[in-house]
Amino acid sequence: MGASSALDGQPDRVAIDILVEAGDWPPQQALDAIARTAIDATVAAVRPDLEDDTELSLVFTDDAHIRGLNRRYRSVDRPTNVLSFPAPAAAAFGPLLGDIVFSAETIRREAQSQGLTIDAHLAHLIVHGFLHILGYDHEDDIEAATMEGLETGILAELGIADPYGGAH
Repeated sequence: MGASSALDGQPDRVAIDILVEAGDWPPQQALDAIARTAIDATVAAVRPDLEDDTELSLVFTDDAHIRGLNRRYRSVDRPTNVLSFPAPAAAAFGPLLGDIVFSAETIRREAQSQGLTIDAHLAHLIVHGFLHILGYDHEDDIEAATMEGLETGILAELGIADPYGGAH
């Protein structure tokens, strides 16, 4: 169906397994670079206690697939930009961290409506999804402020503007 690659890291780096399942995505080399940069920046900012040989799976798909996942796992019958599926708590932070799934059409629509490049918006959503994998959430105002503050700081390190417009 699509291309797959594993970006094996050096010590203290998360190995990233990328699967392009469906949708109109940037070339594999660009996805690899965006993912590597976003994941490394998140690890540097959060400093999670990761096991050696820790791996993260990123799945790039389309609205139809992510809508089915959203319906099945969140009881929300519509596509979304990103879904995170952390590994069970017993396996927290290694070796398999979990899966993050992205939807091409939704991400393109959002980027266009917000005046962003696909690369910048995707980097933000990789950071966002990875923070969920690491246990961060935005279910209440305090959690949201913490998570948004982390995202904003990480993205600033990557030269990407505050996605929340400084509203936290």
